[in-house]
Amino acid sequence: MPKVSVCIPTYNRSDYLQYSVNSVLSQTYSDFELIICDDGSTDNTAQIVKNFQNNRIKYIRHKNNIGRSKNMRSGFENATGEYFIKFDDDDALTPDFLTKTVAILDKNKDVDFVCTNHWVIDANSNRNEIATKENSDKWGKSKLKEGVIDDLIYQTFVLQSLQVGSTLFRYQALKKVDYMNPLADGCEDFDLLVRMAIAGKNGYFLPEFLMEYRFHGQQNSLKQNLHFLKAKKYCLETYNFAQQNIEQIRHKKLADINLCLGLRMIENNQNKEGRRLIREAEEVLGLSNRSLIGKTLSYLPYQINQFIFQTNKKIKPKDYADQVRSNSSNN
Repeated sequence: MPKVSVCIPTYNRSDYLQYSVNSVLSQTYSDFELIICDDGSTDNTAQIVKNFQNNRIKYIRHKNNIGRSKNMRSGFENATGEYFIKFDDDDALTPDFLTKTVAILDKNKDVDFVCTNHWVIDANSNRNEIATKENSDKWGKSKLKEGVIDDLIYQTFVLQSLQVGSTLFRYQALKKVDYMNPLADGCEDFDLLVRMAIAGKNGYFLPEFLMEYRFHGQQNSLKQNLHFLKAKKYCLETYNFAQQNIEQIRHKKLADINLCLGLRMIENNQNKEGRRLIREAEEVLGLSNRSLIGKTLSYLPYQINQFIFQTNKKIKPKDYADQVRSNSSNN
């Protein structure tokens, strides 16, 4: 049996999938299997996988779309390795990822997973050094030192500094927390790391850029945004931290998510539910310009509502992620 199982869940991204698969097959560490779990793709994904003709590849193709988390679980359940990593079909590993992370888990038997830093790449697979630095600073990775992470709950829940796609896990540690939760579909990566921290697992941070995380225009639709926010709301409602200060942060995060979700629902013409969520957020956050504007927009005709939302998106300053996405689409 292979030492490492690498899982790439995919759905209708055959163009990016080739890049992701090649990044695994190009690893300097060779004792691995690659599991591609296909959530009922309707493009030429099956042919792309067949073209690789590599006996280390296992291809699991679901006839129908079963959802992100269930698709990920199918890859996990078919894995045979002692170590396991899952990353998305539009991302990639650098050639030394497995060599360096396997060595840490082999040496540190009490460590359950090792997370690395990562590059930001655009739709054309170009690394963006400025966006990479801003991303590392934003999520606190630039402040993390190499070694075992002492404040794992704070890092995973408060700062959200770790990322599943750049993390190699012990398979049994994932099994003990039941891996991906289908009820958290859309926010399952965040949920997995938080649940591992709550369960008392040990994480190790390696501050080397050993993975590539891609920003592109397909990630930013209203439908995807709603799905993510609903999943994040579910996660925040299920946690119960022993530390009072973390619980207070949880309540604040939940209120922030309710406000964001309420605004997106109003944008999606779900005005009554949107207003309810905004009022719920105001009980914690108080009144704000965003909440007042959101409630006002919910009473306007849909066409005017949409014009204001779209105009705001155009004039809103773009952060590094938006800039990478827009630059990619313009090339």
